[in-house]
Amino acid sequence: MKENMKCYTLDEAEDIIIGKKGTPRRDAYDADIAMFLVGKALREARKSRHLTQEQVGQLVGVQKAQISRIENGNNLTLSTIVRYLKSLGMQANLSINTIGDVALA
Repeated sequence: MKENMKCYTLDEAEDIIIGKKGTPRRDAYDADIAMFLVGKALREARKSRHLTQEQVGQLVGVQKAQISRIENGNNLTLSTIVRYLKSLGMQANLSINTIGDVALA
């Protein structure tokens, strides 16, 4: 039997496979995850408005393929996020630890 198998938490597995927090590789991984989650939130916002990627693209002034990349967490900048949200009639706040909330749109 596999009695000697060790179980790992997700954090432990990430430390082993990707690297410990604060290392360049782990920082890049964490940033990619954060951008993916922002893209997912934008996709959910679009769907809550019952709009297609093509419709949002027309509102933002970009092709459907660019909206797809944005919703997958690629090519994301604050400017892109603001334009996307404005096209949906929405806004977001950016929370900066020492400053507080800043309205983005």
